Amino acid sequence: MRFFNYAVLAVTAVFLSAGCAGPQQKLGRGLTNLTEAGRLGELRHSMEQEAIWNSPEEGVSTGFIRGVGRTAKRTLVGAYEVATFPFPSYDPLLYPEYGQYPDNYRPNLLSDSTFATDGTLGFSGGDIVPFLPGSRFRVFDY
Repeated sequence: MRFFNYAVLAVTAVFLSAGCAGPQQKLGRGLTNLTEAGRLGELRHSMEQEAIWNSPEEGVSTGFIRGVGRTAKRTLVGAYEVATFPFPSYDPLLYPEYGQYPDNYRPNLLSDSTFATDGTLGFSGGDIVPFLPGSRFRVFDY
């Protein structure tokens, strides 16, 4: 019973000494990296870069293999960060922190009433379905 009391005291001390901003950022970064397998940003980025710098054939073959490896790496790092978010070292293990997008696509805010301040007018800007290729309809981009 005494060991349990010391364990609770130690866990409480870790949580109180960690602060608020570090764990929240680490958990958010971890959740984002954990969903990389569904987003496939690293895969698309690797294929695009191989096709641009080497050849289109290497983009399809070598870029795909490199992208699968980077996707797996980012997903595993995300799982690690989610599992260890309350404990210190809040520096990102991968840079950029939140994964890659292909250079020809940068996501924008969702077309949603949460972000659309002009929703009462009946139109607004933003990505409609950002995870589907080709859905880049934006009203206010010049």
